[in-house]
Amino acid sequence: MTRGLLVTLEGIDGCGKSTQVELLRNRMPQKGIDHIMVREPGGTAVGESTRQILLNNKYSPSLKAEIFLYMAARSELTDQVIGPALKSGQLVLCDRFTDSTLAYQGFGGGADLEMIRNLSRIATGGIVPDLTILLDLPVEDAVGRRGSSADRMESKDIRFHQRVRRGYLEIAHNEPGRIKIVDALSTVEELGVIIWKLIEEIIITEKNKSNVYEF
Repeated sequence: MTRGLLVTLEGIDGCGKSTQVELLRNRMPQKGIDHIMVREPGGTAVGESTRQILLNNKYSPSLKAEIFLYMAARSELTDQVIGPALKSGQLVLCDRFTDSTLAYQGFGGGADLEMIRNLSRIATGGIVPDLTILLDLPVEDAVGRRGSSADRMESKDIRFHQRVRRGYLEIAHNEPGRIKIVDALSTVEELGVIIWKLIEEIIITEKNKSNVYEF
């Protein structure tokens, strides 16, 4: 069976990514697209438990431990959910994936980027997103959008989040074919239209190759 598609959504905390994920959650069934939606860290029992450790303010793992926890959750998600879904020809929409670790723990935290890339290749078995949509937003605007109950990552200082944003933009600059930058200052509705157009384009491209997806 033809391999499915992996589409990931990325961006700094407060960029509006969660809102767009919910819009896609409603739109996918309406379009009749065979899909699953997952998040990182999460998507499995191990992943969801790991998420509680990583985002809870009462824990303070070292940077190295933090990276390994993300990789463990990613490995479990890839082996149990993403890999099988792709093999069955489904579209997988993932809220964060490997680029998040590069941006947050690499550019933001200062960890070695090549080490993160190598660990991610092991954790994912070499799976790379077919399309990554990066919602780009100035950090000052993102801070204003966040709720009052910030998690452990959201609670980091503004300089950390500025480094994360710069990291995302550098990653996108290096992989323009895969990563599409979307201006998250647009309205929710405008963002929804742009994001859907990007997803539709890659589905149509794959349909022309395999005739798996139809509208």
